[in-house]
Amino acid sequence: MKQQISVVINTYNAERHLKACLEAVKSFDEIVVCDMESTDHTVEIANSYGCKVVTFPKADHTCCEPARNCAIQSASNHWVLVVDADEIVTPELREVLYLLIQQPDVAAGYFIPRQNMFMNMFVRDFHYDYQLRFLVREGTDWPATIHSLPKVPGKVEKLNASKDARLLHLMDETMHEYIHKMNLYTDNEVEKKLGKRYGIGALLWRPLWRFFKKYVMDGGYRMGTRGLIRAMLDAVYQFMIVAKVIERKIRAAK
Repeated sequence: MKQQISVVINTYNAERHLKACLEAVKSFDEIVVCDMESTDHTVEIANSYGCKVVTFPKADHTCCEPARNCAIQSASNHWVLVVDADEIVTPELREVLYLLIQQPDVAAGYFIPRQNMFMNMFVRDFHYDYQLRFLVREGTDWPATIHSLPKVPGKVEKLNASKDARLLHLMDETMHEYIHKMNLYTDNEVEKKLGKRYGIGALLWRPLWRFFKKYVMDGGYRMGTRGLIRAMLDAVYQFMIVAKVIERKIRAAK
């Protein structure tokens, strides 16, 4: 019997890229959209593509991770491909995944290469941004903290695929939107790092190391001005996390 794949997408006010996202995955066996009470046309767009739409309470959540398990467990098939609403699945990736699951010896989860966009240019890093997004539904648990990795019941491997088999991440926020998102994300990151003993050293070295990694080791310098801005923002992101952890501890000590 031929194995089937469910695509699951978590959404909140995701109308900007959702049509392009759904157009790229419409030939998969099932599409599940887990929406966090959007106030735009997200649900309307999902319904127009015949998606199975489920709702997860928005409450005070500022990231999609609390709703990941709801999305995955709402799928019908054994294999699940987790896609964000601003990502495109290339035809080559679809072909690779369907060939993969017909093989006799497969892992329970796969890291998929993702190519990010920044300031209307796809990032030309030396290495792709690998994401653990293709996995078995049964037994998988996705922690509710931001940028967490799913816990998969079995072996996890990196997808060995062709150059074009990847996710395309359409990050086209304005600088204002990007910095607003950084503020929300770093608030969530603090919850994971409250046990860290950060001080002056971390305030200095974590941002410096991240800048060096992004700009030099990952090849950000090849993107010119865009690459410099991106590396600087990544350094600021690390600085914000450390500063917020220190602030939280100082306030708690009063």
